Amino acid sequence: MSTGTLTRPALALCFTVLAAISASCFPLERKGAGGAKDTRGQFASWDDVNVLAHGLLQLGQGLKEHVDRTKGQVRDIAARLRAFDGTVAELGRQTQRLERDGVALRGGAGVLREREERVLNASAQLRQHAEELRRESQRFGDRVARLEEKVDGMLQREDMGVANGNYSDHRTIQWMLETQNKRIDDLVERIRQQQEKLEKQNVRIRTLKNQIQLRKARPFLRRKAEEDTQNDSTEQSDPPLKVASDCHQLFLGGERSSGVYTLQPAGSQPFQVFCEMTSEGGWTVIQRRQDGSVDFDQQWQAYRNGFGNLKGEFWLGLEKTHSIIKDREYVLQVALSDWRDAAQSIRYVFRLDGEEKAYALHLQDTTIGGLGSALSTEPSGLLFSTRDHDNDQKADSNCAKLLSGGWWFGSCEHSNLNGRYVPGQPSKPRHQWKQGMFWKTWRGRYHPLKTTVMKIAPAEIQHSS
Repeated sequence: MSTGTLTRPALALCFTVLAAISASCFPLERKGAGGAKDTRGQFASWDDVNVLAHGLLQLGQGLKEHVDRTKGQVRDIAARLRAFDGTVAELGRQTQRLERDGVALRGGAGVLREREERVLNASAQLRQHAEELRRESQRFGDRVARLEEKVDGMLQREDMGVANGNYSDHRTIQWMLETQNKRIDDLVERIRQQQEKLEKQNVRIRTLKNQIQLRKARPFLRRKAEEDTQNDSTEQSDPPLKVASDCHQLFLGGERSSGVYTLQPAGSQPFQVFCEMTSEGGWTVIQRRQDGSVDFDQQWQAYRNGFGNLKGEFWLGLEKTHSIIKDREYVLQVALSDWRDAAQSIRYVFRLDGEEKAYALHLQDTTIGGLGSALSTEPSGLLFSTRDHDNDQKADSNCAKLLSGGWWFGSCEHSNLNGRYVPGQPSKPRHQWKQGMFWKTWRGRYHPLKTTVMKIAPAEIQHSS
C-alpha cells in the first residue's frame, strides 16, 4: 500500500459522513397529501453541525496518524530490504572466495596425491628389490652350505693330500669361500642401504600425509577466523591459517622462520610458544635463560602455567609441555653455553607425566650430544619440585629452597637450570654460585653457565635429518 492511498474502511467512513452532512444541510422538499409542496424546510441545528465538524477533525487526525505509521513501516521495510541486499551480496562474495579456495585446495591436494603415489610406487619398488636381495642372499647361503660340506669332505682327505703334496683343491675351495663371503658382505651392505632408503621413504610418506591433513583443515580454519573477526568474538595478534599441535607440524606445513606461534594440542586450549626452525625440523622451546631478566625463583602454580617473555627468558609451563607430548614419543634437547662461549648439548628420548604424578620426568639413554647426563634415567623418573611442593629425593632438606628455582631435583647435587642467573666468572662467594645454574657433568658443580635452552620435538625428527 502506498503512502497516499487510504484504506477502504476509511473511505467508506468519509462518504458516510459527507452524505449525512448533505442530508442535514440540504434536505429534499416533501409533498403534502393533496399534492402541494411543503415549503417548510428541515435543517440541522448548529450543535449538530459542530458535532459533525468535530468528528471530521478527529477522523482527519486519525487518518493522518495512520498515514504516518504506514510511512514509518514502509521506511523500516525498505531499510531491512537494503540490509538484506547487502547481506546477500556479502554472502555472494564469500561464496566466490570459498570456491576459489576450494579450487586451489583441490589442486594442491591433487599434487600431493601424485607425490604420495610416486613415493608409494618407489617404496614398493624398494621393497621388491629388498625381497630379491633377500632371496639372492638365501641362495648364496645354500651355496655356502654346500661348499662347507665339500670342505668337510676335503678335510677328511687332508692327510692323504698332505702326503701326496696336493694342495690345489684345498686352496681352490678356500678362495671360493672367501669370494662368497665377500659377495655376502656386499649383499648385506646393499640390504642395509635399501632399509635406510625405505625408512626415509616412510618418513616422507608421513610428512606428506601431515601436509595433506593440514591443507584440508586450512579452509575451515580460515572460515572460522573470518567469522570470529566479523562477530568481534576473538582477537589474536597473529592468527595462523592452521592450529598445529607442535612446532614440527608448522615446519611440515611450510613454516621456516623462528618466532612466536599459536599451538593447540588435542584436548587443550590454544596457547603461544616460541618455535625454533632448524634444518632438522621445528623445535618447541620450553625454557630459555640468557640475561637474568626473569626471576625463576617461582612457586608451583607459576611453573605449572608458565611465566616470562617468549621473546626473551621464559618457562613455557609444565601443563602446556605435557599437553604437547602426551600422545607421541618426543626428544628433549638441552643446550648450554658458558662465559667462555664454549657450548655443549645433550638429547634424550623422554616422557612427562601429568600433574597428578607431579610432572615426573622419565628419560631414556642419550641419543646425540657430547654433554654428559646430569639427570636420572631410572624408570621411576624424577618428580618436579618447587619451594612450596617439596618432591625431591633429599629427605632432610628442600632442594628448591636450598638452591632456588623449580627443577627435577634428585639429591640437589647434579643439575639445576632454573637457579639464579649469576653473570661473569666464578669470582663471587661460593654460596652465590651454589644457587646459580649448573650442570655438574660439564666442568663441575660450580662452573657458571651463561645461556640455557631446553626444546622438544617428535622423535621422528632424528630420522628425517
